[in-house]
Amino acid sequence: MQYTVRHLTRFTYDNPISESVMEVRMQPRTELHQRCLGFELSTTPRATITAYRDPLNNIVHHFDIPGRHGQLTIVAEAIVEFVGGLSLPEALPVDSWADIEAAEHAQVHWDFLQASTLTRETPLLKAFETTLANGHRHDPLSEVLAINEAIHKRFTYRQQVTGVDSPIDHALESGEGVCQDFAHVMLACVRRRGIPGRYVSGYLFHGSGDTSVDGATHAWIEAFLPGLGWVGFDPTNNVVAGTRHIRVAIGRDYADVPPTKGVFRGRSANELAVAVQVALADTSTLTRELMPVMTWTTPEGEGPPDWDLDQSQQQQQQQ
Repeated sequence: MQYTVRHLTRFTYDNPISESVMEVRMQPRTELHQRCLGFELSTTPRATITAYRDPLNNIVHHFDIPGRHGQLTIVAEAIVEFVGGLSLPEALPVDSWADIEAAEHAQVHWDFLQASTLTRETPLLKAFETTLANGHRHDPLSEVLAINEAIHKRFTYRQQVTGVDSPIDHALESGEGVCQDFAHVMLACVRRRGIPGRYVSGYLFHGSGDTSVDGATHAWIEAFLPGLGWVGFDPTNNVVAGTRHIRVAIGRDYADVPPTKGVFRGRSANELAVAVQVALADTSTLTRELMPVMTWTTPEGEGPPDWDLDQSQQQQQQQ
């Protein structure tokens, strides 16, 4: 199975700004059953783009545009292939909890067991968890699947009711949010059971029954289960993450892996527009080989930064 991904991000400024410094997490990972066969990143105005891998092996591109500009456009294009897939059993042995407790005491995956900035334990979270009680304890896999289904049923997918830095209480109180919020609530629930959980940022090839909106980035979680390793769960759509889920970056929560994050110099409000297209690749005509990141130099005539204007603003997009 092969997909093409095109991700366009455009920042428009009310007044021209003097400099943009940006980091981007949009290149799909290559690991397990997923392979990124090609990736290109370009910007307008043009910039020299460099890249590095962070401690979790996410690929981060970054650039600096020092000239005056009233708009910044970022275009990322990728070709992704899936080979095989994870086959889950119907359940795990109930005594698998002993393996989870042993791993917890050994501090395996310690970072993914701790409450993070956007997944803090709150009274509203504890109240929500009481509604999950059913009189007996499932095995670990069944427990995570039950949480996945409960969040899908009890929350309504609605855009623009939460923000990129909204704590889980916003979604818990309103019962509404986007995939980012669903993932954060599920992470908090999973970690409280001693199961390591991590946030996944990426893309989804949409099916007819999906709840999440098409044309946007997507988010879900992965839980580390005995004998299975990291398994993806998508509470927004109540499915196990499979060959339609294109993994880009992993972290403790959204704050670790926003698709774009940066600052600019200037006194200006800005508007953000995002468009994402995920399509099946035509393998009969797909001949592109692995592509290096496209790098550009800033054109002459852009002008030097206006250092008299000194205002910085974080730029991010919600999933």
